Amino acid sequence: MTGQVPGLVLPAYYSYYDSPVKIVASPDGRVRVWRISAEGGWCDESDLFKEIVFAVGGEVFKRSAAEFVQDVERYRAESLSGQGPIFALYETVNGIVDSARRERRPLTIEERALVAGIRRRTFVMFEEQLMAAGDEAADPGLGG
Repeated sequence: MTGQVPGLVLPAYYSYYDSPVKIVASPDGRVRVWRISAEGGWCDESDLFKEIVFAVGGEVFKRSAAEFVQDVERYRAESLSGQGPIFALYETVNGIVDSARRERRPLTIEERALVAGIRRRTFVMFEEQLMAAGDEAADPGLGG
């Protein structure tokens, strides 16, 4: 897919039916749409470009890069399981969030900052693993 959409600045980040999606320019000048996969990596879903970019209302929301990182890590923490440092950090975040839910209170300022910081860290760690495995859409620099 090529061409330009007035006002669209790439990369662009979205939530598409609660699924994190990023739209990026590829080296060959094309536009690529990457949607998070069930395994936490990235699937090329470029056929969704028009539906996402030209969506009016519905279940498509523009996200900042920082919000996108948080969305991706929330998705991964809720959808994936495993062993290792990333999953230990997911458990830490889930424990903080679950504790606040049990106590029927919002996260404190300190808890929100801790959760956001851990999610930025796990994003970088997960994306570095994806990059090492050859996932062409991996971007650990986004979390830094």
